[in-house]
Amino acid sequence: MVTSRPGEWTGAGGGPRVWEECEERIMWKLAIAVLLATTGAAAAQTEKAIVAGGCFWCVESDFEPVPGVMGVVSGYTGGSLQNPTYKNHAGHYEAVEITFDNAVISYDEVIAKFLRSVDVLDAGGQFCDRGDAYRTAVFVSSDAQKKAAVAAVANAEAALGKKIVTPVLAAKTFWIAEDYHQDYYKGSNIVLTRAGPKSQANAYKFYRKACGRDARVRELWGAEAFPGK
Repeated sequence: MVTSRPGEWTGAGGGPRVWEECEERIMWKLAIAVLLATTGAAAAQTEKAIVAGGCFWCVESDFEPVPGVMGVVSGYTGGSLQNPTYKNHAGHYEAVEITFDNAVISYDEVIAKFLRSVDVLDAGGQFCDRGDAYRTAVFVSSDAQKKAAVAAVANAEAALGKKIVTPVLAAKTFWIAEDYHQDYYKGSNIVLTRAGPKSQANAYKFYRKACGRDARVRELWGAEAFPGK
């Protein structure tokens, strides 16, 4: 069941939104990804990683600034439901698809950073977001990715000295989430939150702090925490 987050418009997943900027953002992100994938040099270096780390707004905001990352798209994956939506994505994880230049950052590095940005010991969700949709996972699309992801999990377990519950799973169809979820963390539209009207960017900051995400990641990972806020 989907519930509203501390910094989220209380109508999330329900009626229409008049957020004009969102459609433009996702179209630009997709256009850039297509352009990069169809140019000779970029095509040879472009790779995708799909990960689930709880709230997809947060994973998107963590990875978009990383050098070598070309774009991050929020969506749903892992389930069998066709055309999932925020209101109904039963069986799916909230996830992101990270497009990156593997000449600048490797898949191994992306996964290592991801594991250090979440609570890999929590099998019931992430931080204040509870339920199956908010569990962590790494979705792999090749034998090479599987080998790298399994090694990254083993390395993270060794660093923590504890058993990690984040599974490495075979990739399934990645369904792009609704426009208003893309780049939510830096939006300027005014939304109604539990703390009153705020811009999307400030609503996101309020939600993230109230959820305790960064505090828990720092507690768990210490100096290795990513993005090290």
